[in-house]
Amino acid sequence: MAVPKKRTGARKQATRRSHWKAIKPATTKCSHCGATVLAHTVCTECGYYKGKAVSIKSADYVAEDVKPAKKTSTKKAAKKAEAPVVEETKAEEVKVEETSSDDVKAETEEKTEE
Repeated sequence: MAVPKKRTGARKQATRRSHWKAIKPATTKCSHCGATVLAHTVCTECGYYKGKAVSIKSADYVAEDVKPAKKTSTKKAAKKAEAPVVEETKAEEVKVEETSSDDVKAETEEKTEE
């Protein structure tokens, strides 16, 4: 482990630490309710930011303010539209096979009873 050859003087240490300062955070007043709020943040009292309701706390909040989903290209949309159709046809084929196997079982049971 590295060890300094000489002790750092108080003046050098103080000069280095001269930029370590605690600053007071910038505060403003809420445009809706007038409460003191940190700058560029939602008001914790009423839920407004820049005059708009953005939090559940506000009475005027509407959940429809969510950003819309990204648009997909037409090729991707066409592929997505085709995929469920293919799955439905497979499901219908399976149902047809199940019913036919049930019919065959019923016919074999009738023959064995005779």
